[in-house]
Amino acid sequence: MTELRAIIIEDEEASRETLTNYLNKYCPNVQIVAQAENINKGKADIIEHNPNLVFLDVEMPYGNGFDLLEQLDSIDFELIFVTAYSNYALKALNMSASYYLLKPIDIEELIAAVEKVTANIENIEQLRSAQILKTNLQVEEHRLKRIVLPEMEGFEVAQLKDIVYCKANDNLTDFVFTDGRKKTICKTLKHFDEVLSESGFFRIHKSYLLNMEHVKGYVRGKGGYAQLSNGDELEIAVRRKQDFLNQFVG
Repeated sequence: MTELRAIIIEDEEASRETLTNYLNKYCPNVQIVAQAENINKGKADIIEHNPNLVFLDVEMPYGNGFDLLEQLDSIDFELIFVTAYSNYALKALNMSASYYLLKPIDIEELIAAVEKVTANIENIEQLRSAQILKTNLQVEEHRLKRIVLPEMEGFEVAQLKDIVYCKANDNLTDFVFTDGRKKTICKTLKHFDEVLSESGFFRIHKSYLLNMEHVKGYVRGKGGYAQLSNGDELEIAVRRKQDFLNQFVG
């Protein structure tokens, strides 16, 4: 589950402690990175910590929660309003809050709010990855130059030239890089075969997808072995042998 970096902005110390205790006990994916007792400190904490979730009390000294939002250049985090006044609910919803909670906070409502926020953030990350893949990846001679690799807390944009090969790992895929790094991605090798087959990668075996730029030699055998730039030798399936050798003809 996606980790949420949260800030609590609430003027009452007892309310902050109660919410903190509830989150620690019932919402383990929420990490509280800061607490603020007024909107001035809240604004400073948001700028410093860049949270993806803010619990925001409405009524506070020196300005209410809506005043704080108006002072921010952008709102790139999820919002859960916390208030003792139900008449703020409609305004909270109109401000595109992920949720609003009435005091005293109901634990089941809190859990539901956090689950909704988590789903929202995961959807945003998926869309962001898809958009980067669609619009920001450079293409040269109809070949991708980079690929987005999703991670638990975001994604890595990897240069294809830095990938030596990919290896099947059940329903996951292990990427082996030129610098010796290995990264496990939660997608099948079949998926990456489809994505990379027109960008210089070749499936030599049910378990291996090679970057042909890193093939340095071939060892004869029933299927043979591909020698790679990092020193690895990988088995070639008999049925893929001729197709592999054909990559070096012409």
